[in-house]
Amino acid sequence: MRIAVIGTGYVGLVSGTCFSDFGFDVTCVDKNEAKISRLLKGEIPIYEPGLDTLVQKNARLGRLSFTTDLPKAVRDADVVFIAVGTPTRKEDGHADLSYVYAAAEEIAANLNGYKVIVTKSTVPVGTGKRIAEIIRQANPSGHFDVASNPEFLREGSAIEDFMHPDRVVVGIENIMAQEVMAKLYQPICGDEIPVLFTDIATSELIKYASNTFLAAKIAFINEMADLCEKVDANVQDVAKGIGMDSRIGSRFLQPGPGYGGSCFPKDTLALVKIAQAAGAPSRIIETVVEVNDDRKKRMAEKIIDAAGGSVEGRNIAVLGLTFKPDTDDMRDSPSLAIVPELVSAGAKEIRVYDPEGMKEAKKMLTSDRIVWCEDAYATLPDAHVLVIVTEWNEFRNLDLKRVARLMNAPVMVDLRNIYNPEDMAEQGFLYVSVGRREALPETKPQLRLAA
Repeated sequence: MRIAVIGTGYVGLVSGTCFSDFGFDVTCVDKNEAKISRLLKGEIPIYEPGLDTLVQKNARLGRLSFTTDLPKAVRDADVVFIAVGTPTRKEDGHADLSYVYAAAEEIAANLNGYKVIVTKSTVPVGTGKRIAEIIRQANPSGHFDVASNPEFLREGSAIEDFMHPDRVVVGIENIMAQEVMAKLYQPICGDEIPVLFTDIATSELIKYASNTFLAAKIAFINEMADLCEKVDANVQDVAKGIGMDSRIGSRFLQPGPGYGGSCFPKDTLALVKIAQAAGAPSRIIETVVEVNDDRKKRMAEKIIDAAGGSVEGRNIAVLGLTFKPDTDDMRDSPSLAIVPELVSAGAKEIRVYDPEGMKEAKKMLTSDRIVWCEDAYATLPDAHVLVIVTEWNEFRNLDLKRVARLMNAPVMVDLRNIYNPEDMAEQGFLYVSVGRREALPETKPQLRLAA
């Protein structure tokens, strides 16, 4: 079976590469000539652990190719995946489907036999139906079916998620398309991983419902963290206690500075708009969006409080800029709200470092008071507060004596709770985390204004 994947962004590139690793002949298509040129050289435009090795292996074996020639890729394929971007429209918050519909029109012009056209992009309910209408209008004699196959890939572990999914969801309208999709996923799922076949509208909604439910868990535990700080409780124990309930589960109950990335912010807002347009508004998800947006700004307030109530004229060290570790994705990262708030509050310098996100971050954080550093320790000289925004592994075992020696005063705001409060107090740090008791050393550090 031959596969064409339209779009070589995160979803398209990972999905196409993984399908090729299972022995399918895959062609990935993109209009961006520079991106295709890089891929043909074996260069990967995104950071995803293990993806470069997998791309190079399958390209070498002749199972994975890259091109800008969409017509040929479609004509040669049995299954065509649409994996283009569906960003949020700035004017109204709805998903922008212009790239999806443009792809549908180009597919219609190149149908040369029966094909299953599959939306891999995250799209609102009704998009599959509209794709079918566009293709039929453009090519009334075309022989095709439309299917929905949402992705559930976590950045940083996307290959593992594709190879060993919890489930595969496929929306179809007839048995012929179901047989094709079942054959496509048979090498991946076998008899152990469930494949849920449903209608297209339900499949489209499952994706949004899944992401917004997880986002709601994050917003919930973050609010519990705030409550824990007020009543002197420990949010990590609260999360463990409720997560041990099999009806709830422990995943996505880690408190922090709010969710970000390519999926949760976009999908929660899109579902709000879908529900409002359908006349069934989701007040829960509306609140989740509001709580998360507010959360990021409140983390800046936590940092300011740790600095004694003001960062005016002070230096701040920030470790981690991406929305999560093991990715270079800066989309809706908490750092994009926190760092500008610190700039607005008068910080003298904000020295930042991220293992993979610096290139993308420089496009989004443009203040001349931001200093880009080559490693974690380079952010620290004369810093009044050290902030951990993203829990990269290399930040989990810092040389705390060296950290304290380099800083103006040993003050750490750990927005990911990666250190133990008692241990930090013993090391002489004023240590502030999320949803846990503030750790105070025997002698509280005195912050001095930078010269």
